[in-house]
Amino acid sequence: MKRSMIGDLWHKAFRSGSPLYLFIAINILVFLVINALSLVTALGIINVPLAGYLMSWLQLPAALTDWLYKPWTLVSYMFTQQGLFHILFNMLWLFWLGIIFLDFLKKRQFTFVYLAGGIMGGVLYLLAYNLIPVLKAEAFRTALVGSSAGVSAIVFATATLLPDYTIRMLFFGNVKLKYLALAFIVIDVIGIAGFNAGGSIAHIGGAIFGVVYIKRLQSGQDWSGILGNRRKKHKLRVVHNEVPQQYDEPLVPNQEVIDRILDKISQSGYESLSKAEKEVLFKASKQGQPE
Repeated sequence: MKRSMIGDLWHKAFRSGSPLYLFIAINILVFLVINALSLVTALGIINVPLAGYLMSWLQLPAALTDWLYKPWTLVSYMFTQQGLFHILFNMLWLFWLGIIFLDFLKKRQFTFVYLAGGIMGGVLYLLAYNLIPVLKAEAFRTALVGSSAGVSAIVFATATLLPDYTIRMLFFGNVKLKYLALAFIVIDVIGIAGFNAGGSIAHIGGAIFGVVYIKRLQSGQDWSGILGNRRKKHKLRVVHNEVPQQYDEPLVPNQEVIDRILDKISQSGYESLSKAEKEVLFKASKQGQPE
C-alpha cells in the first residue's frame, strides 16, 4: 500500500535509522510546537504565555546558578530554534554537510559529533558568561537556543576530513569545504563583538570539537565508541600512492583502499573518482550504518 507524503516523511525521520533525518525532525517538531503555542496565545484562546514557559525549560541559561536547576538544557537547547530563518539555515547546513559526513563516516559518529559538539558549544558559552566580566554582567538575562553548535561540529568535522571536497553554492560557484569552514570561523570570531556573542561563542565551541574529533579519529581514536558497538580501531591515514582504477568487490572494503580513495578526494575532489572507486566508498559507508 502506497504511503502518504506525511507517512513517507514520518518513516524517513523516525523509522529509517538515519540520525540526520531524526535530528532535523526533532528540531522541526519542537519549533512547530512552540509556534503553535504562541499562536494560541496570540489568538486569545489562552491568556497564559505557554510558548515562553516552554522555552524557559528548553533554553540554556547563561547564569551558572540558573543552569544548575536545569542541567538538561545543555542538551535540549540544541533542538530548540527561534525564528523561521534561524531554523531554516541551521537545518539546511545540517542536511547539506550531514549527507557528506554520512557518505564517509558512520551513523554513530554523526550522532556523537552533533551531540558532543552541541554540548561543547554550550559549555564554552557557560564558561564565557561566568568568567568574562563584560559578559558576566549580562548572564542573568541571557539564554542560548539553536542547533548551531552541533551543526558547526558537523561542518568542521566534514571539512577537516575532506578539506578539498567541493560543493556548489549559489552566487559563489564551486567552494572547497576548507574555505567554507574558514569563512564560518571568521564570521563567528567577529560576531563575538556583536549582539549575538553567546551564539558565536557556542559555534566556535562546536567547531573546535569537530576538528579535534576528526584529528583524533585519524590517529586511531574514535570517541564515538562510548555510544556502543566499539570495533577494532583503524587509523585514517594518508597514503601517497596512485589509486588503482579497478577493484575486486570484497564484502568488507579494505581500509588501505579506502584511505587511498580519501587521499585522492583530498587532492582532486570527489568527482575525480572512478565509478569503481565510488562503489567501494559507498560500500564502506554502508558497512558502518547499522551502528
